[in-house]
Amino acid sequence: MDFSRKLMVPPDKTIKLGKFDPADTLAHDNDQKTEAKLEKTIKRLDDLQYLLYAEKKRALLIVLQGMDAAGKDGTIRHVMSGVNPQGCSVTSFKVPNSEELAHDFLWRIHKVVPEKGMIGIFNRSHYEDVLVVRVHNLVPKEVWKARYDEINRFERNLEENDVKILKFFLHISREEQESRFRERLHDPCKKWKFSKADASERKHWDDYVSAYEAVLSRCGTEYAPWFIIPSDHKWFRNLAISRIIVETLEEFDMHFPKSPESS
Repeated sequence: MDFSRKLMVPPDKTIKLGKFDPADTLAHDNDQKTEAKLEKTIKRLDDLQYLLYAEKKRALLIVLQGMDAAGKDGTIRHVMSGVNPQGCSVTSFKVPNSEELAHDFLWRIHKVVPEKGMIGIFNRSHYEDVLVVRVHNLVPKEVWKARYDEINRFERNLEENDVKILKFFLHISREEQESRFRERLHDPCKKWKFSKADASERKHWDDYVSAYEAVLSRCGTEYAPWFIIPSDHKWFRNLAISRIIVETLEEFDMHFPKSPESS
């Protein structure tokens, strides 16, 4: 199955998230066959990451966005479990500090873009500046509205400089979010992840849906596509994202470089 084609947001299409089922599994079952497919895919990802690192001709940037508890941390932990840490970087974007606020909103993003040969993962990203900023009116409307085009230009520049971008929106239902919050509260190993801010942000669910629909509609491009990943089922989320990453890396048609002695 071509997961990329099935889950990619077509460029210039107006997106309404209500039309996408967050519990969809594309006819896959949570069984041994699917588990074996995931293990095989993660092994293939490890091989391709090693080749990317050796060739050093391009970089891969993976952007993870989603509602609270959508599974951004879980995706990194499970999908990238077989990747050599030497060739992978993870950046989590929090509230901007004083130095970051003194620059344009893309400054802190650009300086951590992965170098050639690397896979970079953004846990949240530059899109926070048209999501939380928009929902909470942190800057005037005319400011955040201009940022969609700025983001598209920024991502075009990266693509033209051999940075391939994959953007994943982890799509969960409101009911599944509540279930995961409750699990955090009752599991000693997960309770540390819950904060009062999570419950507070949940009150803005509809506003965030609208903000994400704008992002998916205005910033889904051929050179930096968005993928809507049904994420109510963690196992399917991991399978879909790992397959799309593998499919993308395979399209690079990479080759090991010759040794210096043979050149």
